[in-house]
Formats: sequence, C-alpha cells, structure tokens
Amino acid sequence: MILEDFICLDNTGLYCRYGDFYIDPKQAVKQAIVSHAHGDHAVGGNAEVYCTEATSLFMKHRYKNFSAGTFHIKGYHQQFVLNDVNVTFIPAGHMLGSAMILMEYKEVRYLYTGDYKLQSDETCEPIEYVKADVLITETTFANPEVVHPEAELEILKLSSTVHNIMLGAYALGKSQRLISLINRYCTEKRILVHHSIMPYINIYRQMGVNLGRYEIYDRKVMKAQKTNLIYLVPPMAFNSYIRAVGVKRVFASGWKHLQRTNDMDLYISDHVDWNGIINTVAYVQPKQIWTNHGNGMLLKDYYQKSLVVKLLN
Repeated sequence: MILEDFICLDNTGLYCRYGDFYIDPKQAVKQAIVSHAHGDHAVGGNAEVYCTEATSLFMKHRYKNFSAGTFHIKGYHQQFVLNDVNVTFIPAGHMLGSAMILMEYKEVRYLYTGDYKLQSDETCEPIEYVKADVLITETTFANPEVVHPEAELEILKLSSTVHNIMLGAYALGKSQRLISLINRYCTEKRILVHHSIMPYINIYRQMGVNLGRYEIYDRKVMKAQKTNLIYLVPPMAFNSYIRAVGVKRVFASGWKHLQRTNDMDLYISDHVDWNGIINTVAYVQPKQIWTNHGNGMLLKDYYQKSLVVKLLN
C-alpha cells in the first residue's frame, strides 16, 4: 500500500519520517541524502550525508570544512538501509555523480528523480530506468510547449560566427558539458575558462572524465586573438561584463528569459523537458506521480484520467 505521507515537504525540505532522513534539504539536518551537488540541492553543514563520490568531492570543494560531518559514499546500485527504508542510487543523467533515489519500504517502491535528463551527455553517467510504484519527479519544465533541442545540434550555432564569444553557463555540470560539446562539434574554437570553473573541471579529471581541449583565461590571449575564441564564464561574471565589447554574448540555458538580451540563443538544458517526463513515466510505470521543483499542474491535467498526480510543493 502506498503511504501518502512517505515523503512530506516542510520548511527544511523533503522528509521521510519512516527512514528519518531528508532528501536534498534546504538547510543542515542530521541525516541527508543528496541527489547531486548543485547548490539548490546540496547545502553544507549536514551531520551525515549519503551521496555518490563525485557529489562529495564537489561539496567538499564548495563548502570546505563545512561540507558535512561525515560523508557516506555510495555507488550506483549499492543498496543501503536507513532505519527500515532500503535506499539505492540510480544514475540520473543530470551531471557527474547525479542520482535518482530509489526507496523501498514495505514492498512499495518510491523513486525520487532529483534533477535529471534523457539527452546524451559524454560528461556524466547516462540515465537508467527502474520500475516504481511512485515517481517523485522534478517539474522544472513540465509544460507541453517546452521542447529542448538536441544539444549536439544547438552547439553548432557557435560555429555560425567567427567573432569571439563570451559564453555564460553554470560553473558545475553545464560548463563541463559545453567544453565537451565544443571540442566535438566546433573544433575551430579555442576555449578559455574562467578561473572559478577550473576547480570543478579538475574534479571531473580526477573522476576520469576527458573533456578535451581548454585553457585557463588569459587577458593577453583574448586581446590578441580576435576570432574563434570562446571565453566560458559563470553567471556572475557574465552579468558583470554586460558592456563587454568585441564579443558575442551567449548564455546556455533552457530558460527563454535568459536568452532575451543576448546576441544568440543557445537552448542547452540539463533538465528533462515535457516529452522527457512523459517518456520517463512510461518507463517507470508508476501508480502515482508526485511532483516537486516546479509547477506540476499541467502534468496533473494531462494524467487526470489515468494516474493520480499529487503536487508536493
């Protein structure tokens, strides 16, 4: 029997009282299961953190001594038990080390997706599917009007100009994916990387991920070479260089509002789109869908005659 209170949302985040743990809590707790290392899912200061190795390394870099009291590193498909709840990490395809969290309690399977995507990505583990009675899915882009183009085609836009490009992207996950894509599909481009992104790239290298060619940003290089340079910067730097001259401004994101003032649209997202959610439901074959991170109303309307859809947020 599905327990309607198996996962509940409070001010701290998603709580499983049957296992006495939080999933991706918003503030420090005693026991946290962390799906991946982006800051809106992985806060510092938890007493005990259960996560993959890559996630722990990213958190240790970001939070230093405040990263966690103890990390419990778990591999994919390695089952562990918190109180009476069996927990298993399943690759989510979102970024390096990202995991869906399969929880089994009294013969009922609850699958929390965290952030995930179905598109191919050479820089992280590809998504895997498991059957579950309840699918707890993110709904960041849960709108039939949102369809993410294939990243391998979208990245070719960067080759449509010889002008130097200031390319904005999140420092962790998106930047590494872009470096890999540019090296594979825009081979004429030379990639300069903002210094704040380099520590994350080094962790990717430590984890055995080959991104291809890149070099740390050098102002002299940027001044001397007027064509085919891509300067990869995090959002804060991208926004602070709003008056940069001699470069095309591009920001990689699935969000339309982040494209409006740029010189070129680049719709590359690390989240699942509407079709991806529908396909995931078909693979998982849940009896119920619980939604989180975004608006699940359109999903509830879509499945109103066939599935129970509950909005957790």
